[in-house]
Amino acid sequence: MASTDRRASRRGFTLVYTGDGKGKTTASIGLAVRAAGRGYKVLILQFIKSPQRTYGEQLALSRIGIEIRQLGVGFTWTKTPEEHRDALHMAWTMAKEEAMNGDWDVIVLDEINNALGIERFPIADVLPLQEVVELLEQRPAHLHLVLTGRGAKPEIIEKADLVSEIQPIKHYYNEGVPAVLGLEF
Repeated sequence: MASTDRRASRRGFTLVYTGDGKGKTTASIGLAVRAAGRGYKVLILQFIKSPQRTYGEQLALSRIGIEIRQLGVGFTWTKTPEEHRDALHMAWTMAKEEAMNGDWDVIVLDEINNALGIERFPIADVLPLQEVVELLEQRPAHLHLVLTGRGAKPEIIEKADLVSEIQPIKHYYNEGVPAVLGLEF
């Protein structure tokens, strides 16, 4: 765990991994592993993935001491809008609490950009963009925040210290290959 002295002297950054290509969550997990290797306390909160399923990253990260929580209920077409709204509200409440409590060195808000982009039902009252922006502005000074997912909002991009856009050039999905165990989940 990072020492208090180390935290006091460190400037936290906001990093955004966005775009339509594969690899946004993977990039954030690589960063999380690197940070944990340096003794940082890391938390990954997954806004879309459901605890009803098992994911490869969850299995591996738990073995090396990185806490990962699936807080969603899956893709928007798999559950009712009310179920998604409840999950998003709970996930956002937890994200704010965990970010502001000062216990963590790195927090990954995985697929929060996807969640903010939901248009099939209203989400502004359970996951307000302005509150996300305020969290980026008010987080503890030492905390590195990582936001992943397609379609990062301009307001988030503006507040970020680093933005990487991952674009597809070629993907086996286009040849009809479904998600691959060990590569996508």
